[in-house]
Amino acid sequence: MENLHIVFWLFKDIGWCMIWKPLGIIMIVPTLVISILIAWRTRELMSELCHNLAITFWISANSYWMISEFMGFDHITISGWFTYKHLALIPFLLGVFCLAFYYAIWQPRHPDEIETM
Repeated sequence: MENLHIVFWLFKDIGWCMIWKPLGIIMIVPTLVISILIAWRTRELMSELCHNLAITFWISANSYWMISEFMGFDHITISGWFTYKHLALIPFLLGVFCLAFYYAIWQPRHPDEIETM
């Protein structure tokens, strides 16, 4: 499933790069659904869960950014220099917080736990 996830992700980004809007937008669904399923399957291993949630947030941010460019509202200013494209920072930062939580809080408090798949 993880390998198929990468294939969908690559096709999504190829669609974005080549400005093939239908391909890019259609590939959001399988890419995001599989990343959520992977995170769900690994929910019992905190290391895997945090990293897979970060990936899911990354795909969400990346997908929003792509849609904002495709639909032409990426450059519209919300306030000051902040544009609609910058709203992608919300899921990007959620991913960073997932990893920060794991490395700064969870892992130091559970040094003896071995996490492998």
